[in-house]
Amino acid sequence: MEYASARDYLLSRPEAREDFPFGPEVAVFRVRGKMFATLSIEGGVGRTNLKCDPDEAQALRDIFTGVLPGYHMNKKHWNTVRLDGSVPDYEIERMMDRSYGLVVRGLKKAERTALELRHGVEALYR
Repeated sequence: MEYASARDYLLSRPEAREDFPFGPEVAVFRVRGKMFATLSIEGGVGRTNLKCDPDEAQALRDIFTGVLPGYHMNKKHWNTVRLDGSVPDYEIERMMDRSYGLVVRGLKKAERTALELRHGVEALYR
């Protein structure tokens, strides 16, 4: 997956917003103000940080060489995924969806319910 495709996919999630609180080189993607991904380029290769269930995070690191402990993040809950072709696009999209869903589940009940009513449960937790 290339950087532009990753950016487009992250922004396609319901109410996803992009900002640059760490400077122009790191895009941060949020839903209702809560971060669910970052996207950057290092050495010409795209990278994304994604939230992950701790057990799944380690399993993904064991399976894919392009999945590493989250750079500058809580390594128990975040993975860095290199966008270098070592992880299939469908798997990266699944990880992006999972990250988004975990963050939505962690929102306050009123915010989560509003999202569920507006967009449908299937769209949020695919």
